[in-house]
Amino acid sequence: MKTVMTNAARILDRTKIPYQIVHYEVDEGDLGAGRVTARLGLDPKVVFKTLVLRGDRTGCLVCIVPGEEELDLKKTAKVSGNKSCALIPMKELPAVTGYTRGGCSPIGMKKRFPTFIHSTALGHPEIHVSAGRRGLQFRIGPGDLIAAAGARVVDITARR
Repeated sequence: MKTVMTNAARILDRTKIPYQIVHYEVDEGDLGAGRVTARLGLDPKVVFKTLVLRGDRTGCLVCIVPGEEELDLKKTAKVSGNKSCALIPMKELPAVTGYTRGGCSPIGMKKRFPTFIHSTALGHPEIHVSAGRRGLQFRIGPGDLIAAAGARVVDITARR
């Protein structure tokens, strides 16, 4: 399979952060993390989704959470210095990040936003996140992703 380079991959190469690109078949009808997990045959705990929010005080911020988990907006607002925050409208995603739904990487957005990663990432030797294009995931060490994204490790998911 032809190697596809994304802006996020170029950044990781330039900073000498190790990663692997993993290809999967895209289902345009279901771009969710659950579908990606199933296509790759992975434990859902290691596939993380990238969510972009807007806080009432700080503006945009990025959250990286396990794909099977639900983001807790109150916890996210608190750790990010906001009173409230909400997901940005999907139609704004390309203009704000440079990425589309299903291909939003926490690395290489148009602007660097405050970034938060859920603490469970540290419990795995490698995790998967979008590589910046639908059908591509990075397999990367959580510490390397934290360094590349400038992320803070926090608990930002809802309890089940």
